[in-house]
Amino acid sequence: MNDSQAPREFEAAVDALRKASLRPELRVREIASPGSVAQQSFAFAADVLTSTDDEASPHGTGRFILLYDPEQVDAWGGSFRVVCFAQAPLEQEIGLDPFLADVTWSWLIDALNGRGANYSNPSGTATRILSTGFGELAGGPDGAQIELRASWTPDSFDLSGQIEAWADLLCMLSGLPPSSEAVSLDANRRERG
Repeated sequence: MNDSQAPREFEAAVDALRKASLRPELRVREIASPGSVAQQSFAFAADVLTSTDDEASPHGTGRFILLYDPEQVDAWGGSFRVVCFAQAPLEQEIGLDPFLADVTWSWLIDALNGRGANYSNPSGTATRILSTGFGELAGGPDGAQIELRASWTPDSFDLSGQIEAWADLLCMLSGLPPSSEAVSLDANRRERG
């Protein structure tokens, strides 16, 4: 993002994202955003960490990208579009549940609605991944993951509820219980990476 040329409404949206209050179990950092998808973009990455984790997260990871085009892209239904990704490992039995994808999507919608994040035109996919090792990996435990790729059009510049809903979803997928504790992204800003 080139701050000197960013329109005020985009700057206001990014400011709202930075001021959002997220759970302390999330390590959130600003990352390079895609430059060819929209006129302006801004992105965060997050990992779910517990007190015993160092750097890598065995619990869950995700990305939150804000796209902006003042021309109001027809497919988006507005000037802004949120694109997000969330992934978490699962127990094998949970990964076999045929309703897991439906439940994952409903958690996103519930999180958006619960945070009062007004939006339109939601779309996405929820994917169950089951893995079995072969060769040198044979004999290891089978694995399972859930991935959600979603996008929607926010209805205002105040995107704090949008990123808070994404963070709630990421924590739910990672198996964390609901929490009322949250910290501001401004207070815990990491260097761009």
